[in-house]
Amino acid sequence: MVDAKMLNTMTSAPGFIAALDQSGGSTPKALSLYGISESDYQSEDDMFRLMHAMRVRIMKAPAFTGDKVIGAILFERTMDGDVDGQPVPSYLWEKRGVVPFLKIDKGLLDEDNGVQLMKPMPDLDALLVRGRDKGIFGTKMRSVIAQADKAGIAAVVKQQFEVARQIIAQGLMPIVEPEVSIKSPTKVEAEAILRDEILNALDKLPAGEKVMLKLTIPTTADFYAPLVAHKSVVRLVALSGGYSSADACEKLSHNHGMIASFSRALTEKLQVTMSDAEFNASLAKTIDQICAASVVKVDAIRDVDAAKSHKVAVA
Repeated sequence: MVDAKMLNTMTSAPGFIAALDQSGGSTPKALSLYGISESDYQSEDDMFRLMHAMRVRIMKAPAFTGDKVIGAILFERTMDGDVDGQPVPSYLWEKRGVVPFLKIDKGLLDEDNGVQLMKPMPDLDALLVRGRDKGIFGTKMRSVIAQADKAGIAAVVKQQFEVARQIIAQGLMPIVEPEVSIKSPTKVEAEAILRDEILNALDKLPAGEKVMLKLTIPTTADFYAPLVAHKSVVRLVALSGGYSSADACEKLSHNHGMIASFSRALTEKLQVTMSDAEFNASLAKTIDQICAASVVKVDAIRDVDAAKSHKVAVA
């Protein structure tokens, strides 16, 4: 069973989820944006050490608390790390009031039928048990949709929900993340197919089984209202998808019931050369901006009939 206090936070608390889950492939770019070039480290261990130091700096910042940051998604090596001698998951929950999640996917397969499925995860159950034992509440797994191909999108959703049920069986909360590329020339059409496929998958979940959803901010505002309202959805969160923080927040603000789960948009203004005061002030400003775009969504409609008829009531 998932932790009841963490579930209550995820269900109703105002705020957003920070994505601190850059993996091996995306870490060099994240460090570069932070002001650390590839010439500044000589090995993968050095790279991850520098990345962990950046994440610790974020997690210890005064503004990074459950008042506005209700959750954080961690890379596996971050989960295994510590903050001032305390394991990261317990530090986040006990010291900061932030619910810890774990990124579990191992990357993407090559594109086929306009999508990229997740690579196989043969050791998933062992990772889930280890994460649960460390205090992890839930997980996140990402697929990518590049084209409005019905067969491809159906395959993405099928895989995502099959893995989600495996995660639920281990007592964790899955975040299902089929990302529609913001560069897709058929983004609107892909979103329509994706919404229908997700609704079908949600309707087939056994009674009592719930998921979270992490989706690209839709082109049409409130397009995912039926997903927000579905009885099997704990929370719908948005990925920034490469948008700047300002653009992502502006687009998100038009989608009731959808809160942020940003990565690059959260850290884009942070620099390694900043003093602690400068770093904390910059991060606090970004957190306020992202929270403002998310927090007004907490009272969004939960009436399934109203949502399915696309009548969005704003509290």
